[in-house]
Amino acid sequence: MKQIPMTVRGAEQLREELDFLKNVRRPEIIKAIAEAREHGDLKENAEYHAAREQQGFCEGRIQEIEGKLGNAQIIDVTKLPNNGKVIFGATVVLLNLDTDEEVTYRIVGDDEANIKEGLISVNSPIARGLVGKEIDDCVTIATPGGNVEFEITNVEYR
Repeated sequence: MKQIPMTVRGAEQLREELDFLKNVRRPEIIKAIAEAREHGDLKENAEYHAAREQQGFCEGRIQEIEGKLGNAQIIDVTKLPNNGKVIFGATVVLLNLDTDEEVTYRIVGDDEANIKEGLISVNSPIARGLVGKEIDDCVTIATPGGNVEFEITNVEYR
């Protein structure tokens, strides 16, 4: 299985979710199944079937997270010398050359991506267009609205 790039924060968030699922959610579901069993006939017992379905989802997510963490390549950009190059985990400030608007993105793993928070997946078209570039480079990014030209005005490893 290939390694999955992940920031330190992304790995922490997955570990927190895993801890919650194992220590809070799993016991809640086991309790719900036990209570539903007390209601008698399991064939006609909606609570039992709902709890079993939740158990399947929970166990599936636990396996998924454990797999991701097992294959994680955790990259801490704060420990790397900043040479102005855009890499995984970097925070990039871009100037839209058409509108003069500035946007800031941090390049993260798929699980961490949240465009509202300025976190973009390393696999997104924007990130793919930025990785390997440097401060003062101009890049053209294909967006749903057409090609947009940006200048990289700052790269931070924070």
